[in-house]
Amino acid sequence: MASSSSSDQKATRKAGAFDIRVFIGSLIGIYGLVLVLVGLFGTSDAQMAKSDGLNINLWAGLGMVVVAAGFLVWARLKPVIVPVDPDAAPSGGAHGH
Repeated sequence: MASSSSSDQKATRKAGAFDIRVFIGSLIGIYGLVLVLVGLFGTSDAQMAKSDGLNINLWAGLGMVVVAAGFLVWARLKPVIVPVDPDAAPSGGAHGH
């Protein structure tokens, strides 16, 4: 039984850093952090007056950081499983058979 479970583990692997959710979450997170920093340290009184007293950069940045965290948690909790052997891929996929 131990050999079949180890062969199952060798037959598949996680997409890891190559999962599109990791890329999207990382990019949104970087942009969000930049906006948070601009909102905290780079917002002038004139910009605050334009936005009716609301620090839009800060709030948009915080929202983006929350969304990025959601993407990264989602990718961590439900990883994409990639077959190592191309012949082991499920039939009827994108090949149109």
